[in-house]
Amino acid sequence: MFALKIAYLTNHYPKVSHTFIRREIQAMERQGFTVLRLALRGWDGPLPDREDQLERERTRYLLRAGPLALIAPTLIASLRAPRRFLTALMLALRMARHSYRPLPYHLIYLAEACQLLRWLRRSGIAHLHAHFGTNSAEVAMLVAALGGPPYSFTAHGPDEFLYPMGLEIKLHRAAFAVAVSDFGRSQLYLRCRHEDWPRIKVVRCGLESQYHDGAWTAPTNPSRLVCVGRLCEAKGQLLLIEATAALASRGVDVELVLAGDGSLRRELERLIARRDLGARVRITGWISSSAVRSEILAARALVLPSFAEGLPLVIMEAMALRRPVLSTYVAGIPELVLPGQTGWLFPAGSVQALTEAMAQCLSTPESELRRLGENGRSRVLERHSIDIEAGKLALLFGGGAATAATAARGATQCMA
Repeated sequence: MFALKIAYLTNHYPKVSHTFIRREIQAMERQGFTVLRLALRGWDGPLPDREDQLERERTRYLLRAGPLALIAPTLIASLRAPRRFLTALMLALRMARHSYRPLPYHLIYLAEACQLLRWLRRSGIAHLHAHFGTNSAEVAMLVAALGGPPYSFTAHGPDEFLYPMGLEIKLHRAAFAVAVSDFGRSQLYLRCRHEDWPRIKVVRCGLESQYHDGAWTAPTNPSRLVCVGRLCEAKGQLLLIEATAALASRGVDVELVLAGDGSLRRELERLIARRDLGARVRITGWISSSAVRSEILAARALVLPSFAEGLPLVIMEAMALRRPVLSTYVAGIPELVLPGQTGWLFPAGSVQALTEAMAQCLSTPESELRRLGENGRSRVLERHSIDIEAGKLALLFGGGAATAATAARGATQCMA
């Protein structure tokens, strides 16, 4: 196997909640790959992490020059290879029939693919990998239909599994598809042909070794629980406020930190005020990775009462830092959070079950918390090393090396 020049495509990059993509790209570079970073959006907006700021400087953005800039490459693609362009157009029309988004979106994806095709050819890219099985995977598929390199994609969930997006078509035409958990693989199985199952692989999100180095430390605030993530309906933070209020009414000493920001913030702030929890609940807004780490270490445990998920990276981060986790029986979460071994699980949507799990955690002796934390760290190290997982991806990219190299040579000849 030899290292290839590959490209990563995402809808929005870099992003505070998508550090797992940055870690994977950097791990692929350690594997010897040259990685071209591509995104539809993400060239503006605040980024707390210096690493994300550097990634922004390395990324090329399809929509930065505006939609009118896509007209010329679309015309060029249609004139240079009319048969391939017609094939891609028919594919875009087919995708519109299998998607909740109307036809104009898919025509825009085709125009984005025409621009992307030029960039990939000029860079000598041999393989295109998309993160998320949504519109980024569709753009990658259309690039291949236009004559570009083979493509693959990673489906994280829950959006790919909740909304119709022609996932079966994307997967059937891909070199391979990746799920980040066994649950995710089952959802891809559910949405594709049996003949395509062998091309669905599990490659888990991972952590660098320096993230979990160091000895166990006791929480600096033993009555504190932390919830990390976007403030949105799917994460269940409203339920968490109600559970905190219930514990406070019992006289339980409890603090809660919501580390993150999002569309639900105002509603959460209103509920916090209504439940008179201003002294007990703090919302941090978006903070850097190092600040997230500090918040996790300061707390007794991580609590994540999600209604819909893939497999949250923050669960891996908390367990790597030897903190137990309280979460729901949703998606891939039970693959990491084992009741009595690494934390607590409770039914999604039950404020009573959430309240009881929080009460049990808050009353658990420090020695037991440490045991749960050590178990969690061992499980994460076993399943979520970023360099081991990147090695799996390297083999998948390399498995198509001959095809990819041929495609790259053909692309270079077309541009000559």
